[in-house]
Amino acid sequence: MQLQVIQKRIYEIRGQKVMLDFDLAELYETETKVLKQAVRRNLNRFPSDFMFELTRDEYNFLKSQIVTLESLRSQIVTSNKRGGTRYLPFAFTEQGVAMLASVLNSPKAIQVNISIVRAFVMLRQLALTYKELAEKIGKLERKYNKKFADVYDALDLLLQEKENTDDWKGRKPIGYKK
Repeated sequence: MQLQVIQKRIYEIRGQKVMLDFDLAELYETETKVLKQAVRRNLNRFPSDFMFELTRDEYNFLKSQIVTLESLRSQIVTSNKRGGTRYLPFAFTEQGVAMLASVLNSPKAIQVNISIVRAFVMLRQLALTYKELAEKIGKLERKYNKKFADVYDALDLLLQEKENTDDWKGRKPIGYKK
């Protein structure tokens, strides 16, 4: 499974990277209802740091923010009753997704879980790399900022001199005529 496909389905909610139940159900090639039933039967395996249910406000905000609403639209279409979703989605953290492998014990679920865990790990590595890179750039800026300031001052002086010489070229000369 392509990691980019999975990464597009990882959202940040309540300061955590999570995947939503309907996205996971689609990846596992099962119905959302089946996934939620399996989770509800095994709630003791999903503490609040593994899984939580979105609030109505979080769900509405998420719907408004996602650029591609394919998965949300399909969820809404299949679950419409009296103009809205009947049940709010579950959000699974990385640990919750790993726990799903024990609840949904199919070859497809195991294969998808491996890909999902790899995607979470890659995101974590990218975040660390980004942080380290930002720190290195900050150190370089502090170290070389004075030298760059001197270079900018020299460039400004040269540009001013060029402007001054251009002004002299266009002037009408004064003095005696021969």
